Amino acid sequence: MSLPTATHGFAALLPTNSADIAFATVQFELEGAPKRYVFTPRTVSVNEAAALLAELCGSRLAATIDALADLLIAAPSDPHRLSAIVTLVKAAHGSNGFIELLGEGQHGETFIQGWAHDVMPGMGPAVADGERPSVAESAIAVYARQDLPQGASAFAGLLNADGAISPGGIEGLVWRGRHGWRHVAVHERKLIAGPLETPGHVRSVLLRANSTPQALLRLRAAANSFDGTETVSSLPLPVRMGVDGVFQVDGAGFLVSGWLLDPDGHVQSVKLRRHNREARFDDSWSRLDRTDVTDAFAEHPAFSRAFGHGGHRHGFVAHARLPGGDPSSALYLELTLRDTRRAFMPLSPLRTSARLAAVRQLRAIDPSEWALPEVMDRQIVPLLCTSQRVSPTVEAVVDPGPFEAAAGPPIVISVGENDEDGIAPLLGLLAIDPETKHAPIALVVPSERFHRQVDRIRKLAAFYGLSLRLVSAGEANDAYDLLEAGARALSSDTVVLLSASLVPHKPGWYRKLVDTQAALKNSIVSPTLAYEDCSVRWAGTWPALRYEGYPISAVTGFELTAVAAASLECCVMPREALLEAGGFAGGYLGSREKGLDLGLRLSRGGVASYWLPSVQMLGSDETSSTGTSAMGALVESIDRKILDARGTAELAGKENPSEGPRT
Repeated sequence: MSLPTATHGFAALLPTNSADIAFATVQFELEGAPKRYVFTPRTVSVNEAAALLAELCGSRLAATIDALADLLIAAPSDPHRLSAIVTLVKAAHGSNGFIELLGEGQHGETFIQGWAHDVMPGMGPAVADGERPSVAESAIAVYARQDLPQGASAFAGLLNADGAISPGGIEGLVWRGRHGWRHVAVHERKLIAGPLETPGHVRSVLLRANSTPQALLRLRAAANSFDGTETVSSLPLPVRMGVDGVFQVDGAGFLVSGWLLDPDGHVQSVKLRRHNREARFDDSWSRLDRTDVTDAFAEHPAFSRAFGHGGHRHGFVAHARLPGGDPSSALYLELTLRDTRRAFMPLSPLRTSARLAAVRQLRAIDPSEWALPEVMDRQIVPLLCTSQRVSPTVEAVVDPGPFEAAAGPPIVISVGENDEDGIAPLLGLLAIDPETKHAPIALVVPSERFHRQVDRIRKLAAFYGLSLRLVSAGEANDAYDLLEAGARALSSDTVVLLSASLVPHKPGWYRKLVDTQAALKNSIVSPTLAYEDCSVRWAGTWPALRYEGYPISAVTGFELTAVAAASLECCVMPREALLEAGGFAGGYLGSREKGLDLGLRLSRGGVASYWLPSVQMLGSDETSSTGTSAMGALVESIDRKILDARGTAELAGKENPSEGPRT
């Protein structure tokens, strides 16, 4: 209630640390004696407070609320404070116009277009109203329209919020006009543009727009965003680009190869972008010689003068990751020039595994290319090391023989594409061995070949009288993945893993391996692996000793020997140990280091590994899907680097007995 002696009314914001604190007095520090006022606290909503202010302030309402809004927006951002700004400004001024279009920008910004009264062009703070209001920096420009109310102006602008905001979630905007804070509502028949359509809307008004230089620069940058079209070839500069291959692996990893012709150095940066995610890779890519690109542009007037400097390093290979974001949005390369212009190259990635992407990229490079070692070290190895492995799955299980009725640890046999012809002879050898004749045997095949194998395996089971199970494995890239899927399809405590490329040298191998492992507990036991000419292929994992190439007779008399890692091509082991270790690691191009990786991890986890020299298996070395011997050497080199990078290779030297096996 006003008193006759009152000369001034006031509205004040008093921040508190807790909403439970109730004020009873307020003291104003003035010149002379301070003035203390006593009042009775009463909690009201912001709407009620706005109504009280309207009643008390009269003609001073707008100025009072503008001052309160200035104080609220200057305080640390808080949804309750921002909602209060919106409520107070709407109470003082109502809605000042309409936002008719909202567009999603490539860099997280939001484009707005509409009309309003009292628009002030330039940069300034704003509050995006919605379910969760947020503070945004606005860049506003005005332009002429003939269909507006008297005194209104058309506007276009960009909002850069503190956090990500969805254009569809914006219900209005509060900003500073020429004469105070104003509210602009979003029209109920609004248009929402996607990130590829927004640049066109910005360009449609940019030439007519007036604003401060900083705001216009922001709008020009948005107008020059990616709209789905290729723009490098239209640059009025000697800059051209081509893309040879784009591979997308495990959702967020990319391997890109191509060429960039920029003899005069106009390009400042090259980024891989997808919506509001980006990765710069021109500072870490590997450059290659591309004389074909030089030859293609040698007669072009804009480029011929620049080729006098010599050199053909136009090619590139780069890997990058774009985690998060919308995986369905467009992927493209963004070239930023030194004059701030940008150009774009749309990309259509091929989704594949990191392994296949790496192999295809390596095959596309001349083995004599001087930059090949750098491509391996800086692109291929990091790509494979950071790729996410997809574990093999069990798609189907069929028992052509009495598998469940058989006794003993099951033999899990991986049947790869190259092993199909040899599976019948292997089953024949198992059938004539009294120990494996009645053992449970699980054959694991890739899912794409499962159905064509069912009838054949059923006939073989009936003919040989074997206790067979046929397992269909999905996401299996090699024999080790097949073995892992087979182990997952079983429930036994112990499994015998066997690659179908191996055959027993003599009968009796099964019982020797199983009994030895049972006596040692929590262990893995592997036999000697030899080539078909009976020369040693694997006889323990050693830091210095090597038996490869020796005749089998040179190692047969050795005793059971502890080793750093067993050979998982043929071994008997606890099934749970394989699963608890996470199975075989991904990222390897071949199988040799992939098996060694898991063997070393199992040893590090407390599962002891042993070599039993008195048992031998014969077979060829792993068959490489990479083709040529030169490619095989590359694969071996890359896999060794991956093993070293994962920090498991040194275990081979730390956990091995230095004295070697004993006779």
